Amino acid sequence: MKNKFLTILLLVFGGVTLFGQVAKPTKGTGTFALTNASIQTVTKGLVQGTLVIQNGKITALGVNAAVPAGAQVIDCKGLTLYPGLIDGGTQLGLVEVSSVDVTNDSDELGDLTPQIEALTAVNPNATAIPVTRVNGVTTVIAAPVGGRFPGTASLINLVGYTPDQMFAGFKGMVMNFPTTGGGRGFGPQRSEEELKKEQEKAVTRLNEIWEGARFYARIDSAASKNAETKVPYNPEMAALLPVVRGKMLLMIEVNRSEDIENAIKWVESKKITNVVFTGVAEGWRVADKLAKAKISVITGPVVALPTRSSDRYDKAYANAGLMHKAGVKVALRTGDTENVRNLPFHAGFAAAYGLGKEQALRAITIIPAEIFGVADKLGSLEVGKNATLFASTGDALETRSQIKYLFIDGWQVPLDSRHIQLYNEFLKRSPGLDK
Repeated sequence: MKNKFLTILLLVFGGVTLFGQVAKPTKGTGTFALTNASIQTVTKGLVQGTLVIQNGKITALGVNAAVPAGAQVIDCKGLTLYPGLIDGGTQLGLVEVSSVDVTNDSDELGDLTPQIEALTAVNPNATAIPVTRVNGVTTVIAAPVGGRFPGTASLINLVGYTPDQMFAGFKGMVMNFPTTGGGRGFGPQRSEEELKKEQEKAVTRLNEIWEGARFYARIDSAASKNAETKVPYNPEMAALLPVVRGKMLLMIEVNRSEDIENAIKWVESKKITNVVFTGVAEGWRVADKLAKAKISVITGPVVALPTRSSDRYDKAYANAGLMHKAGVKVALRTGDTENVRNLPFHAGFAAAYGLGKEQALRAITIIPAEIFGVADKLGSLEVGKNATLFASTGDALETRSQIKYLFIDGWQVPLDSRHIQLYNEFLKRSPGLDK
């Protein structure tokens, strides 16, 4: 039994599985020249020519871009280069097997845990990471779920040996806004009055937390000016300091139209300006109010059922387009764990149902980069930005397109994943197990 256990450990941790060797996280870095390519810059249109990568950055692109001496030349004739796609909300890297608690680090106990950082729980070796990146999704928000303030989300690149190596330069505080929609579905039904009272109680508690954080901020400010003033140990309030001071983005998860309206009023009453609404499934119902409040949104999943049985089948598909048409700044997310790879197809549905192809691409590239404050590094193909990009055989939002080359921060990442390994394993299987 002991020998069998050791064999299993060697198979798992030695980098080999029943279905082949585990993919190495990186293929290599250096100087690359991607020639004869169509280059979808996102911000400056489609250009032809060469894109040069040096020291992890894009150093030249276009028809006049010279190939540096010693560069590895990759002929991209017939291929289109895109910036790496950015998913504005996932639990990727936080959950391995959702039904097994010990592999799930997305949800902590308690209603108030803002000090919990998703980045510390990210598993760089999660099976779903290479599955995701081979579809052109290079950067995602790893966000906690759960209570009122479940913790701090982080933007991560999908390559690296440690969470710190994966960190892409942004952290935001997640908040779940009190909803009027609880209690519906299976089981005993609660009246509208009961639901309203429950929400009012939740809002009262939210206000208490917020005022407590503001009071803690005043104590902290006083302590910085007077050495005799002591700041009480309170990790929850300390984690909310940058939020109440407007130095950290507040990511408010809210979906029902009534709740969105209440969230707008709450944000305005607290004078919160560094904010984004996430989810926003019924944003189309109150798009004009979101636009008037100048609140950006990260909506999704797009490929979803309508929120109400009385709605048209395609309202989830059209939601992003309707908000954009009203003047709302819209980014997209999958809100997923295992199927984050489908981000470009969520964008494709949004494009087909009113958002338009150009804006749908922007909603998974430059717009989330702007919302997260990393547009100087990610979200478009421009000289000086990080070389995070991929080469596709066709339109990145179409399922028939294939990714041929992938770079993250200048590293050429292997196009391998457990799905590809399993496909190759069974495609070439032999009848040797018949006995």
